[in-house]
Amino acid sequence: MSDFITALNGVLWSTPVIYILLGVGLLFSILTRFLQVRHIKEMVVLMFQGKSSEAGVSSFQALSIALSGRVGTGNIAGVATAIAFGGPGAVFWMWAIAFIGASSAFVESTLAQIYKVKQDGQYRGGPAYYIEKGMGVKWFAVLFAFAALIAMAVLMPGVQANSIAAGMENAFGIQPAITGIAVILLLGFIIFGGVKRIANAAQIIVPFMALGYILLSVVIVLMNITELPGVISLIFRSAFGMDSAFGGLIGMAIAWGVKRGVYSNEAGQGTGPHPAAAAEVSHPAKQGLVQAFSVYIDTLFVCSATAFMILFTGMYNTQAENGSYIVNNLGEVTPGPGYTQAAIDSVIPGFGAGFIAIALFFFAFTTIMAYYYIAETNIAYLMRKRNSKWAMLALKLIILAASFYGTIRTAEMAWALGDAGLGIMVWLNVIAILILAKPALITLKDYEKQKKAGIDPVFNPKALGIKNADFWEREYTGDKENVS
Repeated sequence: MSDFITALNGVLWSTPVIYILLGVGLLFSILTRFLQVRHIKEMVVLMFQGKSSEAGVSSFQALSIALSGRVGTGNIAGVATAIAFGGPGAVFWMWAIAFIGASSAFVESTLAQIYKVKQDGQYRGGPAYYIEKGMGVKWFAVLFAFAALIAMAVLMPGVQANSIAAGMENAFGIQPAITGIAVILLLGFIIFGGVKRIANAAQIIVPFMALGYILLSVVIVLMNITELPGVISLIFRSAFGMDSAFGGLIGMAIAWGVKRGVYSNEAGQGTGPHPAAAAEVSHPAKQGLVQAFSVYIDTLFVCSATAFMILFTGMYNTQAENGSYIVNNLGEVTPGPGYTQAAIDSVIPGFGAGFIAIALFFFAFTTIMAYYYIAETNIAYLMRKRNSKWAMLALKLIILAASFYGTIRTAEMAWALGDAGLGIMVWLNVIAILILAKPALITLKDYEKQKKAGIDPVFNPKALGIKNADFWEREYTGDKENVS
């Protein structure tokens, strides 16, 4: 079983697949005329517009839920790993994939809004919904929903919880079982409160955790400000093989930077569209633009915070492909949170372990919240027109059990299984958004046309020739009864 899962992941997450995601993002960037540059001001403005309703959440709340999933342990551990095996140049390629991936995030999130439904009194949407409604292939949609459900509810929560427990034990000596009980009590309080409570928790926790982490990195950069020209130069020289020490790592820099970037910002993976569909907006492109900006927040801000803390203090190792060290400033420290901890300790002695433990708690905990929301959305899809009360209760109990189990047991196999489930989601979603790109592009053009005319854009799918956007057809005509 272990060999099979390892081999499966070797295919699902092979280097060609990573570059396919890069290529898809580049294609969408060209087709949208690089909206990630043209509309960057609009993204920020829209982020704070709109209010929640009885059926939906605000744009900012939807953004916060999406960021809950995007900003996780990978923002700490993943960046360190990229530097360890790809050198400082990997940071540039993480930035590049975020820039390109923002267009993929726009397309998938706009599609989620176009084909969303009003189900059981609240908005639902995501890849399963737009695959069925946009492509008309129900078995394909059901396959995605099952892959998402298994990965998000069963396999992935435990590995995030394990990071929390390990950090707390390392920093404060708290037994994993005690951490596990605290995690499931807090998580249970939030998820049993429904989507609104998840959204309210996310909009408070996510900005707090991201800003706190970024502010500490700013302090560390300022305390090492004389290193600024050298670090920026090193990142760019290493990215293109022009540095004498890291020149032989250009291939690894690209591979690790792209891989960690894709893993971190999740653009095109099919996770972000779930909360995007829940937003109360007058036009799908509005939330598409907001979700595109979430990729920037994840990679350009939070991942960069980790990279700068590590590079400005020199607290990292980098290995060549043959295993020898190009840089060895930390001895035998395993690539991961230990790099960031050492960076903080070098500036504020004794503060690193505690800060990283708390950061891991917030990053990983909010990721589990996002996993639950994604799993719940796919349960809702599979249980349409049936009583889903017991299925939702079972889901809550399963994700709480998986989270507690993860805190007290190592999660190596769970990581492998979770990667497989996520890999299947990625494949299915990328195929879908390539096929369904036309409705998203038409929607963007319509949004831009209305904005140019000086009016607040309102979406009318029939006028644009977009079929099966049932909710919007009813919304436009004023008949707002449930549509599923």
